[in-house]
Amino acid sequence: MTAARPDSHDPAGTTGYLPIADHGLIGDLRTVALVDTRGTIDWYCCPRFDAPSVFGSILDTTRGGSFELGTDVPARTRQFYFPDTNVLITRFSATDGVGEIQDFMPVADDSGERDRHRLIRRVRCVRGSLPFRARVAPRFDYGRQSHVLSMRDGRAIFESPSLRLTLSSSATLEADGQDIRSEFKLNEGEWAVFALDRLSDDLAPRPCPIEEAEEQFTATVAFWRRWLSASRYRGRWREMVHRSALTLKLLTYAPTGGIVAAATTSLPERIGGERNWDYRYVWIRDSAFCVYALLRLGFGEEAEAFMNFLSKHVSHDCGGPSGPLQIMYGIDGRTDLPEVELAHLEGYRGSAPVRVGNAAVDQLQLDIYGALLDSVYLYDKWHRPISSDLWEEVHLLVDWVCDNWDRPDEGVWETRGGRKDFVYSRLMCWVAIERAMRMAAHRGLPAATQRWQLARDAIYRQIMRRGWSEQLRAFVQHFDDDVLDASVLMMPLTKFISPTDPKWLSTLDALGANLVSDSLVYRYDPSISPDGLHGQDGTFSICSFWYVESLTRAGRLDEARLAFEKMLTYANHLGLYAEEIGQTGEQLGNFPQAFTHLSLISAAFNLDHALG
Repeated sequence: MTAARPDSHDPAGTTGYLPIADHGLIGDLRTVALVDTRGTIDWYCCPRFDAPSVFGSILDTTRGGSFELGTDVPARTRQFYFPDTNVLITRFSATDGVGEIQDFMPVADDSGERDRHRLIRRVRCVRGSLPFRARVAPRFDYGRQSHVLSMRDGRAIFESPSLRLTLSSSATLEADGQDIRSEFKLNEGEWAVFALDRLSDDLAPRPCPIEEAEEQFTATVAFWRRWLSASRYRGRWREMVHRSALTLKLLTYAPTGGIVAAATTSLPERIGGERNWDYRYVWIRDSAFCVYALLRLGFGEEAEAFMNFLSKHVSHDCGGPSGPLQIMYGIDGRTDLPEVELAHLEGYRGSAPVRVGNAAVDQLQLDIYGALLDSVYLYDKWHRPISSDLWEEVHLLVDWVCDNWDRPDEGVWETRGGRKDFVYSRLMCWVAIERAMRMAAHRGLPAATQRWQLARDAIYRQIMRRGWSEQLRAFVQHFDDDVLDASVLMMPLTKFISPTDPKWLSTLDALGANLVSDSLVYRYDPSISPDGLHGQDGTFSICSFWYVESLTRAGRLDEARLAFEKMLTYANHLGLYAEEIGQTGEQLGNFPQAFTHLSLISAAFNLDHALG
């Protein structure tokens, strides 16, 4: 899949910002970089996902910093991934020739080399002759720290109080204030290489000659193809499913097994709005659903790594305000994620505030217990029986759910409008208990079966009695009100209700009539269900894929397939999705979003199975 652009000298118009969708992602399983269709790296945090940005011009074109690289003449650009890998290629077609940039981050085996977080940019003239230019302008700590530039042996060294980077290149580098510029010309078949490395007391500067860049390119391609070869998916949408799997892997923090919700912070859910959040953390819900998607495809090691993350880094102290689990953790398992606004950054296209950290960490969201225990159940069923220690932790969690399921909470969408009795939260409490009962029965594990069954059945009856609206003929967002919410699409997916039950089919019709717009699904209507925030948001892509799966399970296969095919048209040129889709089809929110890609995998898998 490729995307073409006209003259790339000013593809962003007067704003300086390209669309969110005009980006590709590279990474080394510790951090990532976004590369736009002009060849500019406008988001990169070093040395890990949640570190302060070094290049952040996606959030402020003036103060954020960037690594520009491209032709010095007008050119059309196309961008694609080297097949079955996370190596990104940006091609430039100009009057006098064709060139390309190969961007990747080696996934090193050696622990010392891993700490470099080497970012390699190989430039090649494919046909004719082309002039190129580069500008490397880091802005450390989200642009809050100044740095010193020095030149040593042809290399550039950027030193800030918190981080040092070195840039080596086969092209000539010239200082320009605190930045580096380079202008060079390549003839057909010629190469240039730029390599950006982290420096520390244990990491000496190391050049990256053209030959070594070739070796690291070959090794990186081999790594990603070897990883993807474990996939068992052979269905109709193999390219999109495998791109989603590769993206989920890129969002995995290898040292702990945690999976971040997205690669970025503060990309807006509405341009100019305040719905801007930091998603570079491990959400229990998102990660648990990722485990389900990856297990479906045959990637058991990732599921095992996440189980290890839970065992090593998640405290099960029941005395906390949200019970034994927080809704999110740092990628290293830390629990303190204070939210701070960076007032000096203007935000993407003026969408302030820019936030780092996330104040939602202290919210009570009861649904996370169901998401987590469902993933543990599937891990035990499809990959490997859980350990006795993990079962003890499961027992503790289920006991807590039995004592606390009947509490109002903030809900799955992390609304800031006060706690309510959300149907989805009750549903997932039912899932938590039901899946634990299945494991206990299947494996003969010790369990408070009678107590668990009483709680499970009480939740079921409460949802059926108070979560159903006779007026709407549908299950609703929260008890004793007539507000629709797309989260109830999970009811048949979790096997709470038959997908052909008359009440469910009526709900599906109500959702289709009120929250669905040409296959795109809104979470809810904030105008009739205030969430404590201003403005509307776009359609939520995970809900759109849930809708596809609900149609599939209801036997409405023609509708499901059409809705799925339409959703695929909203992906960007590389098959990547942000969190939401705006009014005119633009991608909104943090990018790429793990939630969206895992739901695409699930929808494709189940629709394939139903179609035969």
